[in-house]
Amino acid sequence: MSLAAVPRHRVLADVLPRPTGRARAFAMDAALVTVGMLFVAVLAQAEIPLWPVPITGQTLAVIVVGAALGARRGAAALALYLIVGLAGLPVFAEFTGTIAAVTKPSFGFVIGFVFAAFVAGWVAERRWDRRPFLAFLGFVAASIVPFLIGVPYMAFILNVVLGADMDFGQIMAAGVTPFIIGGVVKAAIAAITIPAAWALVRAVDGRKAR
Repeated sequence: MSLAAVPRHRVLADVLPRPTGRARAFAMDAALVTVGMLFVAVLAQAEIPLWPVPITGQTLAVIVVGAALGARRGAAALALYLIVGLAGLPVFAEFTGTIAAVTKPSFGFVIGFVFAAFVAGWVAERRWDRRPFLAFLGFVAASIVPFLIGVPYMAFILNVVLGADMDFGQIMAAGVTPFIIGGVVKAAIAAITIPAAWALVRAVDGRKAR
């Protein structure tokens, strides 16, 4: 059986009552995507300043949004975050937002968040998010995704655009090493929070069944 053939299970957002009619269902999905985007924007302001890439709460928010909304809606929320930030709304770290963000060394990580949210959502749709250990493994994998895009992007901006002439070791020291522990901690927080939310859902469902 291929990975694509694995059945999709409901995510936390699917616990909410689903309206009848395509228009209302679409409106609800749009609202969930917007709320997810705003959640990421809020946590993006929790920041530990580092150069060239600061540590923020974005990654934790990305994982939570992806797991809560599912792969497609989660990715849509982060795509919306990217678009509104480039359009000038102050949703990026330090309440910034401008098309000029594409010239920042950290912007590649923002692009990577779209794919990270999709991975976190994919994990949730396979019910990994209901068990802390499996959730942790899945969320660690999702946390790695932004680096796959962000680090090469950062190297390009620093070396080609800014002429910093940094070697591989320096790039890793600037864009990877300082974030390993923080990434693991954020994945662990999400791996506790999401299963706990599911436990609450099961408790509520159990009371309704009585």
